[in-house]
Amino acid sequence: MITKLNHVSVFVLNQDSAYDFYVNKLGFKIHTDAAMGPGMRWLTVCPPEQPDLEITLMAIEDGMMFKDGAAEQMRELVKKGTFGFGVFECDDLNATYEELKSKGVVFKKPPTKEFYGYEALFMDDSGNWFSVGQKK
Repeated sequence: MITKLNHVSVFVLNQDSAYDFYVNKLGFKIHTDAAMGPGMRWLTVCPPEQPDLEITLMAIEDGMMFKDGAAEQMRELVKKGTFGFGVFECDDLNATYEELKSKGVVFKKPPTKEFYGYEALFMDDSGNWFSVGQKK
């Protein structure tokens, strides 16, 4: 029986830039930052209050995962904002929105009351978008 998810990957255009975004703008903690051979890096971050969920900031590179031009196709899709990867929670959405905006985080949608809750949508520095919602 599966008991939990402990890693999830987000494809990023540049791991150094993603490191800066997720750590310095979102306030996430580095869990692992390790060289994995020539030009390869295993970089994971986690929300401060959820250290058992590692978000792998996965570089889009030709090789094992991407063959025959697929890496370039994936980079273009990420840049276009094609992927929405998850929903984050916060205690005070308005305060979180203002804090993240002041750090340069780009929002696709400001805090909005919806039938399912209160949320805002933001993009990371690669083009991936996420929802952030206020806990009830």
